[in-house]
Amino acid sequence: MADEYPRTVTFSASYNFRDVGGYAGLDNRTVRWRRLFRADSLHRLKGDDLQTFSDLGVRSVIDLRRVFEVEEHGRVPEAEGLAYHNLVVKHIDWDTVAPSLPHERWLADRYLNFAEDGQEGLAAALSLIADPEAAPVVVHCMAGKDRTGVVCALTLSLLGVSDADIAQDYALTEVAMASLTAYLMRTKPDLVQDKYHMFDCPQDAMLLFLGDLRDRYGSVEKYVREIGLSTDQIAAMRDHLLTSS
Repeated sequence: MADEYPRTVTFSASYNFRDVGGYAGLDNRTVRWRRLFRADSLHRLKGDDLQTFSDLGVRSVIDLRRVFEVEEHGRVPEAEGLAYHNLVVKHIDWDTVAPSLPHERWLADRYLNFAEDGQEGLAAALSLIADPEAAPVVVHCMAGKDRTGVVCALTLSLLGVSDADIAQDYALTEVAMASLTAYLMRTKPDLVQDKYHMFDCPQDAMLLFLGDLRDRYGSVEKYVREIGLSTDQIAAMRDHLLTSS
């Protein structure tokens, strides 16, 4: 299916803002465009970027960052009709976990930790994404790669998108990382130096995570049910995020 919209939305100071629409899903249906976006942190939006953001008609922002991250860096600017939700995905501090090889395995283990320690935040985020009244929704963390990647992967899997497409969508962040890391090196080099292993996006990391989750819970749908999503919420997510059959 040809892209109806550009996947990447261009901002001057947000580096990883993308639409997750257009992928093949359940029952020959397609993920709808302009309903769910993924992004890096939105605290830098200002000037013309605010108009570009407003033109998307976003109703809800899901910020997955921890409280101290929000306090240190800020949040999306307030705007009329925009609801902001800080739905923290709890996890082990990555600085306490030594990087290991293969890197894909190390990342997949971090994502599985999100799925265990961050269940409350993940359930809240997925519940909001399932609500048609909340859309369009933007979900973001700091870089829009890891916590955001897991939320989007779970959502797309519930919509019937293949693991291959989910992993490919995740890996698109790799291109954005060059601009984001360049910005951080100019402004907050401590966030980047000696942490380059945190900015890679190998597709196999996402594939391993999805496989791990199924091995542990049976399926992605069984996992999200266990953490609190209802049958009606899953159905609502599919109804409003997939095109008509």
